[in-house]
Amino acid sequence: MIVDTLDNISKYSEIIPKKAIKFMISLGNNIKSGRYNIDEESYANIDEYEPKLIDKCKFEAHKKYIDIQMIVCGEEEIHLTDIKNLKVSEKYDENRDIMFFENSEKYIDKIKLVPNKFVLIYPHEAHKPQIKTTANFVKKIVVKIPN
Repeated sequence: MIVDTLDNISKYSEIIPKKAIKFMISLGNNIKSGRYNIDEESYANIDEYEPKLIDKCKFEAHKKYIDIQMIVCGEEEIHLTDIKNLKVSEKYDENRDIMFFENSEKYIDKIKLVPNKFVLIYPHEAHKPQIKTTANFVKKIVVKIPN
């Protein structure tokens, strides 16, 4: 896991493709929801939603992609832990590149995502996103880069 601000994203150019960095830097608050292809392998999803109460959120993980999650507007909390600390509740779906885990409160890192703060999440790190803080509306970008 890497947590930083958009101002420093270029420092991670050995991990994050330059086209993905350029895409994230160019975002404005008025970007529309949807899927955006960044290059042949990387893409971004822009979603708008109401954050959920913590008991409605699940830990998830991916195998094919590294996530870069960043709030465009609003805020939410995201919890992270190594998948070794969790028990699988829904087996890996290769088509969707996702698996889900039973919730646990052991060994959890908690991050408050606010505009221009991002978290880079590796496949061995389970994450529980969309946890409600004070905001009732969130617009978030999730960039998917190959693992």
